[in-house]
Amino acid sequence: MTPSADTTWRAMTPDDLTGVMTLAARVHPDYMEDLAVFEERLKLAPSGCFSLVRDKEVLGYLISHPWQGLVSPPLNTLLHTLPNQADSWYIHDLALSPTVRGQGFAQQALVLAEQTARRHNLHTLLLTSTCHAIGFWQKAGFTDAPTNKTEQAVLASYDAQARLLYRAIN
Repeated sequence: MTPSADTTWRAMTPDDLTGVMTLAARVHPDYMEDLAVFEERLKLAPSGCFSLVRDKEVLGYLISHPWQGLVSPPLNTLLHTLPNQADSWYIHDLALSPTVRGQGFAQQALVLAEQTARRHNLHTLLLTSTCHAIGFWQKAGFTDAPTNKTEQAVLASYDAQARLLYRAIN
């Protein structure tokens, strides 16, 4: 199915955060994060935050930012700052309303993440996948990143099957 012309990705604004929180509660009820986490990510890395909108309704969002190393941020944690020497582009969250799934918007979001990473001269996408999304990310070309005990503890803050995944950007 091709994406609807009236539903488009655009740069996220602070005004989108109410819709982002509503959507997050709907699609990630077991992985809720405070509004402050979304506000901080948007403030720290506005170039990596996008909203999928139709008539001002947020139907999806992508939150991503530069990152360093193979220990991901724990769920619902403020970063305070971004690393000075990033070596990857971290996808914090990608969420789509069930009404727009299967229409190519997730693939468009991944292209946005890749383009943004390239602008920052980064060539790896990194993310934490919950147990529910591992199949999606694997189909998108992501594979398991090496983990240590510290990262395994972080992954457990999501769920027992959460995994750190990565993919090189061509």
